[in-house]
Amino acid sequence: MKAAFRNAYCFTLSRYSINPNPTILHLVPAISTFPSLPSSVFKNPPFRSPVTATLCSTSMASGDSDAPQTSPSLEKQFEKFRVQLEDSGSLRERIRAVVLEIESATRLMQASLLLVHQSKPIPEVLEKAKTQINVLKDLFNKLAEVVRECPGQYYRYHGDWRTETQMVVSLLAFMHWLETGTLLMHTEAEEKLGLNDSDFGLDVEDYLVGSICFMSNEMPRYVVNQVTAGDYDCPRKVLKFLTDLHAAFRMLNLRNDFLRKKFDTMKYDLRRVEEVYYDVKIRGLATSGDSVEDQGTQGQP
Repeated sequence: MKAAFRNAYCFTLSRYSINPNPTILHLVPAISTFPSLPSSVFKNPPFRSPVTATLCSTSMASGDSDAPQTSPSLEKQFEKFRVQLEDSGSLRERIRAVVLEIESATRLMQASLLLVHQSKPIPEVLEKAKTQINVLKDLFNKLAEVVRECPGQYYRYHGDWRTETQMVVSLLAFMHWLETGTLLMHTEAEEKLGLNDSDFGLDVEDYLVGSICFMSNEMPRYVVNQVTAGDYDCPRKVLKFLTDLHAAFRMLNLRNDFLRKKFDTMKYDLRRVEEVYYDVKIRGLATSGDSVEDQGTQGQP
């Protein structure tokens, strides 16, 4: 009887022992009973108390509500930013629409002035180009009305029409020089464009770049074409004008910016005119005398 019980005990222990070697079973103390592990241990899930199950289900259900909420003050601030950006974008689109019209009128004026390089009579060329001045004046007044809707923000949107304004001023300055042989003043340019208002005027840098730097780029070409047409006194007049303009421009304290770069190009324009005048002078074609005649008489019979 005892031998049979011992064999059954060894068989049961070998099923659950890590090292089921029956040779070391004599080291295990003999016990009267050894409980067998029920099969439900390997089939049923681990026991979970009702309290733990309730807490887990509550945490999963309320997971979305535990997300961080935006504070009312922060939300109010960014709502204000959104409205400001939308208003600014709408205003900028209206400005660009007017600027496109200004650019179109400027191209028409420039196309008319280009005829002066073909030895056309100057009064005829100027008469056709002047038809766009009133158009540009109305467009700049329209642009000023749009910008006035946002007081104090002139320079915030100034870059949207800066280039077009500089080109317009350069054309007006070139036309003024063809008529009078003198430089178009800042106040005169403002008056022609209707920009004599304090909140929407002609920026000084735009005037300098347009009336001096951009206009000087046309001078060498104009001089060459006039000499080709037989006007040998034109290089002397243009040279005197650019020399005085260059000397006055050097009074400004310029830094390494766009205006300084355009001033450097004016020095090259002056040098090109000097070369033309030198060629005319050594060939004995230039007229004597240092007085500058009225440039408006050029091209007239």
